[in-house]
Amino acid sequence: MPVNALFSFLIKKRLQQIELFRDNPEGAQLEVFTNLVQAARYTEWGRQYDYASITTPDQFRERVPLQQYDDVRPYVDRLRRGEQNLLWPTEIKWFSKSSGTTNDRSKFIPVSREALEDCHYKGGKDLIALHYQMYPQSKLYQGMSMVVGGSSALEQFRPDAYSGDLSAIIIRNLPIWVEIRRTPIKEVALMEGWEEKVDRMARETMREDVRSIAGVPSWTLVILRRILELTGKRHIMEVWPNLELFMHGGVSFRPYRDQFKALIPSPTMNYLESYNASEGYFAIQDRRDADDLLLMLDYGIFFEFIPLAELDKEQPRTVMLQDVVVGEQYAVVISTNAGLWRYMPGDTVRFTSVRPYRIQVSGRTRSFINAFGEELIVDNADRGIEEACRATGAVVSDYTAGPVYMDDAARGGHEWVIEFDRAPDDLERFIDLLDATMRAHNSDYDAKRAGDMALRRPVVHAVAPGTFHGWMKQRGRLGGQNKVPRLANDRSYLDALLTAIPT
Repeated sequence: MPVNALFSFLIKKRLQQIELFRDNPEGAQLEVFTNLVQAARYTEWGRQYDYASITTPDQFRERVPLQQYDDVRPYVDRLRRGEQNLLWPTEIKWFSKSSGTTNDRSKFIPVSREALEDCHYKGGKDLIALHYQMYPQSKLYQGMSMVVGGSSALEQFRPDAYSGDLSAIIIRNLPIWVEIRRTPIKEVALMEGWEEKVDRMARETMREDVRSIAGVPSWTLVILRRILELTGKRHIMEVWPNLELFMHGGVSFRPYRDQFKALIPSPTMNYLESYNASEGYFAIQDRRDADDLLLMLDYGIFFEFIPLAELDKEQPRTVMLQDVVVGEQYAVVISTNAGLWRYMPGDTVRFTSVRPYRIQVSGRTRSFINAFGEELIVDNADRGIEEACRATGAVVSDYTAGPVYMDDAARGGHEWVIEFDRAPDDLERFIDLLDATMRAHNSDYDAKRAGDMALRRPVVHAVAPGTFHGWMKQRGRLGGQNKVPRLANDRSYLDALLTAIPT
């Protein structure tokens, strides 16, 4: 049996399982909850909160407080020193390193074997399964998949324990059925020096029959452009004529969509989004050309949601899956098969459907501008950028924005730094469209902008190509797992970037 036919046969069972939790989502989540609490009842954490006597999610929510990284850090520090059975019963020897908190430069998220196999790897397999369901004639597995991962700079702090980028942890533990179809070779995929890595990845992969790409959009573009430089080809389909899928996540695809279409001018090219993080794999696009994602409910993650109006309270109220409202914004709370309990990863989502449960990732609990009550979130900004680009012929490479504090006239504003790959035909019109679209999607921003009374028209600095790359390099943030901060409620990123721009 050909590889493609065999793979199609094997995924049918999994697609049936996905249909089961689509049809009975609350039952699927209750089963996950029960398994998690029972598995951890004899851990130190489980004994502290008497997991053995917890039988319902309501008991769990009443007894266990909400957690942020600083709350669980003492347990993580002990795990890294070699203690076990603290948060989760099985051995924890991998720690995914991600951007830090106010007290630490980095966070170290525990990664269990169950989290790798039943969550992260399962998510990757399901994305492919859903792709085959949408595109039955797909021939992905007759070729190779290019994976744009992060750095291999794994810290070995004990003989059997490591920390590093989640992508590096995943690549180092990939099952053989994935490894034989992945490019570039592991030594190149996990190189630490990003600029050298881009060149090596381009040179190695441009000769392969690449059928799919997985990565963060911004850094994937860098590699694709390097491939075109090396080959002298006009577009990527001349390099990889069988390319059919880009699996993306990490940041919104909106600002990058037109750039990918220009580099990959193929009517049969497909784009599928996933929502995954160091803490887990949460959702996958399950429909063609959709802008929302199916919440994956059987990955060993139990979900709760905090209405945004509750976030600033000392003890925020959470709602269960069955109580969410379409169109409302929520902060995500997770309990996982790596021992994170009622943990807030910092993401916000909006539900687009409850039968089945589908979401849009709308931003970060710390990535917004609300200096004047405008409550501007990344989703509003991305939509504004997309519409302004569409109407003015612009292509945006990267952007960031922050507040301009009130002047003598008691008016504040927002200041933007935008790097264009292709400049708008009229920058002033671009700004007006950006502003108008954000007003259309955010009533609080619209109210503050009315009559220029509380918020002035946005100020936009158009900067030269390569500005953001240089700034990220200065910050030591080059690489596939690092993202440009879009919005901030203070001027720390904005002032640092403006200072780095040559005058």
